[in-house]
Amino acid sequence: MSEKLNKPVPRPTQKSTGPTPQNRNNHGGNGGGGGKNNQPPSPWLDGDNPPHPHNTASFVEYLRWMREPEQQHKDGTKLEILHKAEQAANYSDRLKKLTQRTELIAGRNNTFKVTCPWRLRVGGHRGPESILLPAFDALGMPYIPSSSLRGVARCQAIREMTTKGVSWQKAEQEIAPYFGSLTPDNPVDKGGKVVFLDAYPLPSNKTGGLAMDLANNIWKWEGNELKYEPNPNPFFSLKEPTFLIGLRLASGCNEPKVLERVKNWLIAGLKMGIGSQINSGYGALSSNSNHKQPREFFRVEFDLEGQLIHGHQTFTQWKRDNSNQWQMRGKPEPEVRATAFKSMLRYWFRAFALGVLEIKTVKEWEAKLFGAITPKQRGWIRFDILEGKLVQKESQRENDECGEQEGILTLSYGDEAPKNGEEKIKKIMKSLTWLMFNLGGIGQGARRPCYKRTSPPWYRGAIFSISSQDNLWKVPETATECEKLFRKNLEQFYQVLKELTQVQVNYHAPRKVGETHDHQWVEAIDANCKIVLVSGRNHKKPFALELLHKEFHNLENNKKYAEAKSLCGGVKNDNITIDNRQIQRKVTPSPIWIADSEDYQIVTVFGANKNPRKKYLEELENKGKYSQLWPFVKH
Repeated sequence: MSEKLNKPVPRPTQKSTGPTPQNRNNHGGNGGGGGKNNQPPSPWLDGDNPPHPHNTASFVEYLRWMREPEQQHKDGTKLEILHKAEQAANYSDRLKKLTQRTELIAGRNNTFKVTCPWRLRVGGHRGPESILLPAFDALGMPYIPSSSLRGVARCQAIREMTTKGVSWQKAEQEIAPYFGSLTPDNPVDKGGKVVFLDAYPLPSNKTGGLAMDLANNIWKWEGNELKYEPNPNPFFSLKEPTFLIGLRLASGCNEPKVLERVKNWLIAGLKMGIGSQINSGYGALSSNSNHKQPREFFRVEFDLEGQLIHGHQTFTQWKRDNSNQWQMRGKPEPEVRATAFKSMLRYWFRAFALGVLEIKTVKEWEAKLFGAITPKQRGWIRFDILEGKLVQKESQRENDECGEQEGILTLSYGDEAPKNGEEKIKKIMKSLTWLMFNLGGIGQGARRPCYKRTSPPWYRGAIFSISSQDNLWKVPETATECEKLFRKNLEQFYQVLKELTQVQVNYHAPRKVGETHDHQWVEAIDANCKIVLVSGRNHKKPFALELLHKEFHNLENNKKYAEAKSLCGGVKNDNITIDNRQIQRKVTPSPIWIADSEDYQIVTVFGANKNPRKKYLEELENKGKYSQLWPFVKH
């Protein structure tokens, strides 16, 4: 390829105190934790003399100059590199030439455009420091390889045939003339009749959609124990890109109907998704404005106020912390993410199922419905967000409005979902979604209702509102009506769970999961958990939240940090004693969820049989109207 992507990037002049490519670990200068010049950590091999890549330089150029970061500055360095590459990039000219080339090779009539409503990540690999990279071509441009497009079209063709009763093996032989095969029935069909071209983003976005993204596996199973361990991992994906797709008939083939049929297979397959994390909202590509999934079974419009759903963090600057160490606190960027809803629905499924099923069974069905890495399963349900947008930024000043996001949550059957189980999946997910929307929020403020503060941050917590004509989403006007709806949805959840798992479910006598102590609990809706409906006099905060904060501050002021953390959670380390064993707790989520409906609150308390949580429930009962939703009380 004679055309050159990047203007020459001069290698920086090496100083005697700076590192050389042959000595990556000798950071020198300001490359490490301050170095001789006591400067902030640098991501570059020669921190005293950083490179200045041209804005047409691909991300690969930045990786060439990246040093091996010290462990304590690793996350900040990765974020800085990604931020610099995204902000400086301008691939418009190159992408314009690439898309023009596609039109010339395929012919204008054999090209079409597809748009992704959210994000996409095709191919790629792990780069330095395990940075996840999307597929780049030889010159570092983001693209969809032709082999991936061929695979999508081929898979869709087989899928359509097998739904009509054709066996997989027979379907492969039938499509061999279109796509080629190593072992065709007819040797003439070995090469196939259609040529797929690499697909590039249109240059309407200067980066081709290349944008910072975040993966954060907060909960994970270790044997039969759940571990809470936030692990944010920044990476690149393509955000809302539009691709130009080009196909052409192979040499010697003159059958326009063949090309048209393959094109239709490809369009249908791309709509279902391409690349990784398809069931988490990634990868859908549509040739028109209709992004509805073919197997969609449920959708609901939502509005979220307060603290918002965040995606990646943008790089800010290095600062000294209280220990005089360099630290970089990124700025979280709000984004309506399908992954957030999937994670929250997964959380509540696990919590409710643990109260009535053995842990082994819960893990098995959590993986079947939501997917898993081990064993590798994509999951039966696909989660998408349509028309997700930021309505109001989070408040920066006292008189600003609180943050607001909105969108449409859609649930569809995934490829692995069994046909004979679709109605059960629909029922259990409808009930679970109702419970999620009514027991808490989502995003950073999920466990608290939205309330205003007198100092920054000006708002905490989050609250949902639903726009729907469906009676399912009718807001209960009274506590009595709310209690009936809660019981109806939870009973339906358990009934369908029993039908799916073929395991006896006795929700009138829930299990006890793990050991509960003053400072230890399991986030399971079991016999040790209580869900209550309360109301009382409100001041500046909802009644249940005001009592919780009062109790928390009483403990905090009395220097009872362990007890305070066992009520509202915390991010600081503390040492606690359980069964005469010293245990260090790090980040701990609050064991209490509060959802506000103005006239009443639904309060979920894990480990409710031990103080300080037991005492908090007693305060609620003594000072307000109180009724128990869980465990079920016989009427």
